[in-house]
Amino acid sequence: MYSDEELDSAVAAQVLSAQSADAFRAFVAERRHTTIKDEESFRLLTGFNDIFVVIAIGLLLVSLGGLGGTLAAGAGALLVAVAAWLLAEYFTRRRRMALPSIVLLLAFVGGVFGATLAALEGSDPAPIFASAASALAAWVHWQRFRVPITVAAGAAAVVAIGVSTLLSAIPGGEHWLLPLMFCAGLLVFGYALRWDLSDRDRRTRRSDVAFWLHLLAAPLLVHPVFGAMQRLDDHALAQTLLVLGVYVALGVVSLAINRRALMVSALSYVLFAFTALLRESGVVSLSFTLTALVIGSALLLLSAFWHPCRAAVLQWLPSARRLG
Repeated sequence: MYSDEELDSAVAAQVLSAQSADAFRAFVAERRHTTIKDEESFRLLTGFNDIFVVIAIGLLLVSLGGLGGTLAAGAGALLVAVAAWLLAEYFTRRRRMALPSIVLLLAFVGGVFGATLAALEGSDPAPIFASAASALAAWVHWQRFRVPITVAAGAAAVVAIGVSTLLSAIPGGEHWLLPLMFCAGLLVFGYALRWDLSDRDRRTRRSDVAFWLHLLAAPLLVHPVFGAMQRLDDHALAQTLLVLGVYVALGVVSLAINRRALMVSALSYVLFAFTALLRESGVVSLSFTLTALVIGSALLLLSAFWHPCRAAVLQWLPSARRLG
């Protein structure tokens, strides 16, 4: 499997002509009955060797973390971070292996977080400083390796800094957790749209960056909404209809921006609501089975007719020409 970015690199290296690359893209689009910008592609595997390398990396990093932990607090996390960076110099920068690059990025940022937290153990602002160190680590890693998930990792660290700071500054801050998460989700969602708009044809790694940001924004947006709804003392039927309405709204947004992360994040809440409704109606043994059957069938139909549905949604948007 070859990405659009690799095709562009081949054109720049004069391995392929621009006409040949465009003809190949047109051929693939015609064969798939869709266009590249209508797909939500991202690189996860370049081959089975990715899985083999990830297993080896996991064994190595776990052993280093265990050995370092016997020396001093935080030494294991620090060893993991250093090893993840050094391994990324080969597997990310030279080999450009997708899945190992993601694992090494997470290990590096997580190692920095763990080492900083251990160094500041006992102090109240330790989580805030550890999150700040993780954000800085993600930025440095991005400057060196440009792994698409890095931006989302840095954004997650920034969200953790902001939420932790506000919770510690606001009296009774735990009651504001859901609203703060929702506001953070809106900011991350807007940032993801900015990356999307910078690559409307989805031909570069900017589209991959947007994908991971949407994947981060989705639970931040969805969990507070459904969490607040679960606190309402409504009848199961009313709650189910409310959940379904919110899910349909999320579906419309997903169609408009051509991203499915919001719908996937909210899926568990919909399954739970419908299962509870069926159990209250007396269908106990098959409640989850029937719910999964209905929701799964509906999602398969939406997947099959995603592009016509998206076209219909875009017709109702005043800026459809710019966003589509």
